[in-house]
Amino acid sequence: MTRVSRTQRILLIIALGFIALSTVRAITGEDVLTSSGTARAMLILALPIAMCALGGLVAERAGVINIGLEGMMILGTWGAGFGGWHYGPWGALLGAVIGGALGGLVHALATVTFGVDHIVSGVAINLVAAGLVRFLSEAVYAEGEQGGGPTQSPPIGAARSFDVPILSSGPDLLGRLERTDVIVLSDIGGVLRGLTSGLTVFALIALALLPLAWFVLWRTALGLRWRSAGENPVAAESLGVNVYRMKYLAVITSGALAGMGGLMLVLFTGSYREGMTGGRGFIGLAAMIFGNWRPTGLAMGSGLFGYSDAVRLRAQTSAAVLALLLLVGLILAAVGVWDLYRRRFVLSAVLLVLAGAAVLGWATLDYLPNEITTMTPYLVTLAVLATASQRLRPPAADGMRYRRGEEH
Repeated sequence: MTRVSRTQRILLIIALGFIALSTVRAITGEDVLTSSGTARAMLILALPIAMCALGGLVAERAGVINIGLEGMMILGTWGAGFGGWHYGPWGALLGAVIGGALGGLVHALATVTFGVDHIVSGVAINLVAAGLVRFLSEAVYAEGEQGGGPTQSPPIGAARSFDVPILSSGPDLLGRLERTDVIVLSDIGGVLRGLTSGLTVFALIALALLPLAWFVLWRTALGLRWRSAGENPVAAESLGVNVYRMKYLAVITSGALAGMGGLMLVLFTGSYREGMTGGRGFIGLAAMIFGNWRPTGLAMGSGLFGYSDAVRLRAQTSAAVLALLLLVGLILAAVGVWDLYRRRFVLSAVLLVLAGAAVLGWATLDYLPNEITTMTPYLVTLAVLATASQRLRPPAADGMRYRRGEEH
């Protein structure tokens, strides 16, 4: 029997998931599920999470757990607000990267040099970052000056956006396809039109970082050294790899990527605002775990959260959010049947019961309270994360304290 490659398996999963989404859209009549506006909002909401997840991936592949992604993202948002205030969107990019990288440097100093527990260091960075940006805001942004204050920066200026010619502007071929209302085809048109319109050069940079990270980690000598430091640092050191240097470089890069996530938020709102990260650093960490410490998987996890949040924000009623229950039910049922085929009877039974409950909830409920609707992105992400928890494999030396010459 021909072995299916990882790429083919991922493409098959994406295709089946999209067919399930299109089917749910046709059954429920909720066009918002695959509209171009929802897809555009999904990209905006997913990119900050994806950047944090990518930062976590780089650090953990080198053996350093980075719970401090949220704090580094906070520093990135403040740096983006300050740099953008003085030098516009490109200054915001530089400020975000510097702010996040400084947070990564502190985490590397604590964990690599002084051997502090990785979790303790990450939590400390999260706490310190929140207080530090408030102190900096009060010191730098005068009350009322150009719209700034102790909790926000002055406006940074808007980044120029564009649509992809022919596909989403001019002839607008994808828009025409979206309006055909043909199952699957119109859904493809809506999603692709949303992903190819309203783009900025910064969004393209963030998207390009995903394949670039894969290339660096799995196709370059630097990536091999990073991964060896996270799998077996003693063996890597014996082969001439400077493990300390590799860990430092990885964690600083991790912080810079988390800062990029903060930049995405600042560009969307037009200024830095206190508390704007909203826990996205932790969601990025979950997306990285969902993706099994790989760029493709974390992109899918980030997109899943961004999509469910986009549906929640764009839906006029809770009916569209209820439609997500049907989608989750179909996904859980499919995974449950697959586990049954692989003779994982207990897990299969649990997933099938949850799938039945989700479908039953969609069929019987007419309304959801706002509190439940707000929780939808988290619930959907947790439900799908639970289906992936059986195949996870973190780097072997992830989170371990390393000292040169010590055997583990």
